[in-house]
Amino acid sequence: MSGDPRARRTGPADEEVDPAFEALLEFLRDTRGVDFTGYKRASLRRLVARRMQTAGVDDLTAYLDQLQVDSTEVRALFDSLLINVTSFFRDPAAWSSLRETLLPQLLASLDPDEPIRVWSAACATGEEAYTLAVLLHEALGDAEYLRRVKVYATDVDEQALASARAGRFSRKSLDALTDEQVERYFPDSAGDGARVFRTDLRPTLIFGRHDLLADAPISRVSLLVCRNVLMYFTAETQSRILERFAFALLDSGLLVLGRAEMLLTHTDLFAPVDLANRIFRSVPGRGLRRLPPTRNDAARGAATRHVSEAAFQHSPDAQIVVDADGQVALVNDAAVAALQVPRSLTGRPFSDSEPARLLPELRSRVNRAQAEEVAQNLHDISWPPAGTEERQRYWDVSIAPLRSDEGVLGVQVVFVDVTRHHELTTELHAAHAEVQAAYEELQSSTEELETTNEELQSAVEELETTNEELQSTNEELETMNEELQSTNEELQTVNDELRERTAEVGEVNAFLESVLAGLTTAVVVVDTDLKVIVWNARAETLWGLRAFEVEGQRLALLPSSLPVEAMMGVVRAVLRGPTAEAGASPTGAGSTTVETDRFGARVLLTLSGSPLLGRSGEVRGAVLTLDHHDLAAPDPD
Repeated sequence: MSGDPRARRTGPADEEVDPAFEALLEFLRDTRGVDFTGYKRASLRRLVARRMQTAGVDDLTAYLDQLQVDSTEVRALFDSLLINVTSFFRDPAAWSSLRETLLPQLLASLDPDEPIRVWSAACATGEEAYTLAVLLHEALGDAEYLRRVKVYATDVDEQALASARAGRFSRKSLDALTDEQVERYFPDSAGDGARVFRTDLRPTLIFGRHDLLADAPISRVSLLVCRNVLMYFTAETQSRILERFAFALLDSGLLVLGRAEMLLTHTDLFAPVDLANRIFRSVPGRGLRRLPPTRNDAARGAATRHVSEAAFQHSPDAQIVVDADGQVALVNDAAVAALQVPRSLTGRPFSDSEPARLLPELRSRVNRAQAEEVAQNLHDISWPPAGTEERQRYWDVSIAPLRSDEGVLGVQVVFVDVTRHHELTTELHAAHAEVQAAYEELQSSTEELETTNEELQSAVEELETTNEELQSTNEELETMNEELQSTNEELQTVNDELRERTAEVGEVNAFLESVLAGLTTAVVVVDTDLKVIVWNARAETLWGLRAFEVEGQRLALLPSSLPVEAMMGVVRAVLRGPTAEAGASPTGAGSTTVETDRFGARVLLTLSGSPLLGRSGEVRGAVLTLDHHDLAAPDPD
């Protein structure tokens, strides 16, 4: 390229590059996280021009200025460029070919216990992913589908993914399905007339953000559907995407493209099985065995010695390199700061270092790694050791031999700070115990369990998405934090309901105590062992004993001036049940009247007893009521 800054620059297909247009694409990459540089410039310019006309802007520079201050217009442009056009069973002929011929062949070629992983790439609002779910469920039935199938649906548009996750579609959008399919797979109606996908099948669909160029592909896929997407990319970008698809598919896996996509390249990787409907099969043994490079790989140059040394010194992990003679060769900045290993230790035996002296296991593992040429690992090592004044931290230690053609040069000891992980694990165990206790207390509430299951189902789905991504790349870890927050909110709801239940029980107990206290009749309730379980205020007055003094005591042994034998006779009659004795009621209740002396005065006691019955009608005790009336003193004349 000429040194003149005005020199002609070219892009895909040797198109002349417009700096203002490229600046707009870079702005979208930086703000929305999607790189459109691999898209066909002609298509992009047409879509941007249409959006500029709608916004009433003629100049690209002015339009870029507007985008920088107007997030609504950024969203509108982003939606225009992504072209989220999709529907159920779009291009029926292709789906018919899959249903009638190709899908049965594919399922027959798989082991009966082998998982069936399906990828709907660039799924937009999810209609295509749910179409795949319907097709596979019809072919396999409930049990096999739930046991084996996972449908991974990905897109770069988070807003479209949020709509897809809801599984909610208008009745008009379901016109491509038969009435039987609608009733079978979208049985629930929403308030606005929309229909919702079956909740029991919903966990088999996993939605997540994925960039076909930047992110690693989902692996071990039997069926990959990416329709009407490749046509918007340049030929070079199409080749890179197809290489990722070849890596993702199992041998003889199916690739379904759109009607306008011919797959003229990479015929060594894919063979047509239904060219009219753009369905191809991965060529056995010809798929890529290594993950194709991302777009950043071409920019990586050979690392210089200076960069390597700087990377070692400034690594966030503490590192010590020990040579073959057991001498410390290198110590990085993190080791000096965190492990109290001074740089002056360089050239001295590793055994003189603080970690080696205070951690015998570390010293022995370093010696073993050097002698046996086998990597060693230690987990959750406490440093500084317990009992020191400094804050205790936890480390994972990796000890790897450094080999060359001449043999082992030494070992590299890497300390990874896992203190936060250790703390989180402890907190997680405590939180799990609290959740388990709450779950056991709420077993009787089916409605609350269903709500909790939905939240846990959502958490499992997000975790599965994260797990798949982590197999190929260490990205999108924030999903876990969102799910933990959702769980915490659910636990708060559970705690609020428990407090409401406790308050209700307290009110009921207060009400019963108020009723018993307000009775003018003494009420005593005993169990079948004649031990007191209820003693109201009137009984306290009559006996002269407080409730806490008598509860759990035998009635017959209570000190009293009252006719205890008469009372016990009534109680025993009640506990024996109905008899032929005079005065016995059909329910086992009895009563009697006794004249006695109380505090020097003659009183007439009316004793009444009735059985305390359980839910099944069994006698669980007796309820004794005592009412007394003072008798007039006899006339001395």
